[in-house]
Formats: sequence, C-alpha cells, structure tokens
Amino acid sequence: MADSEIAPAFGTLPTSLGPATLRLATREDLPAIVTLLAADQLATPQDSAADLGPYLEAFEAIDRDPAHLLLVADIDGQVMATMQLSFLPGLARRGAWRAEIEGVRVDAAHRGNGIGAAMITWSIAEAGRRGCTLVQLTTNKQRTDAQRFYARLGFANSHEGFKLAL
Repeated sequence: MADSEIAPAFGTLPTSLGPATLRLATREDLPAIVTLLAADQLATPQDSAADLGPYLEAFEAIDRDPAHLLLVADIDGQVMATMQLSFLPGLARRGAWRAEIEGVRVDAAHRGNGIGAAMITWSIAEAGRRGCTLVQLTTNKQRTDAQRFYARLGFANSHEGFKLAL
C-alpha cells in the first residue's frame, strides 16, 4: 500500500473506551506496532522501535500478500492493539483452509476494555467469511492470562506446540 493511500477499515469494534476502528496497518503505524511488541513481558531483547529497518521489510512482505492481514485497532488515531491474521491452505481436513492469529498485542494501559476480544471475534467471523474451517493460534505457556482469555472466547487447548529457534 502506498504511503498516500488510506488503510481500508474493516469496521468499528465496540469497546468500553468507545468505538475502535479496525483497519489494515500502514507504514506509519509501524513504530506503534513495534512498541507494542517490545513492551511484551516475553519479548526478545532485540525487539525495539529504535531501528525499524528489519520490521519495514517484514511489513512490506505482509502488506503485499493478500493471504496476510496486519491489523491495528485505533481510537481517535491512537493505535491501541495489533495482530496478524493469515489464511493458510492445507491438504488436511479435505483441503480445508485455516486462519492463523498471530502477534496479538493490546496496549497494557487499555487491556480489559474489550479491544482484544472484539479483534478476535472479528477475526473468527472473517475466517468463516473466507471459507476457513478452523481458526488457530498459539500462546506462550507462561501467558496464563492469555490462555484464560482465549478459552473464554471458545478456543480449546487441544494441541501441544513446539518451536525451534534458528
């Protein structure tokens, strides 16, 4: 998306802070997104908004691929939350599509106001609209609050995940 383009909005999310706009992230949102990622208690030490170069390359790859949506929720232009929603084809489940929710972050000062729940609820509906038969996500085992949050939204802790750092 060109800098001069306006990011498409996907709707208004109800929150206790007032309505939030859910929209595609723009290059201008990148510092706020990286700040949300870096503020996470489990963030890797190299996450920092001081050098946006590596993030910009990743942003551009996500932005040009229609199978991936990098989203932000903002209120009056202030980014309150972000997440990535990806649509993945697969052969399992008779060639079913699945949606992957990744990188969900809500500004710590605004947690508990319904922004995260509204974003996830929208993502589930969008996945269904696009023909997905499954929505999946992972969360760190140390994130017990996040685990309760996702369970409240209907997600089942059905699989054990593994990661290998390269």
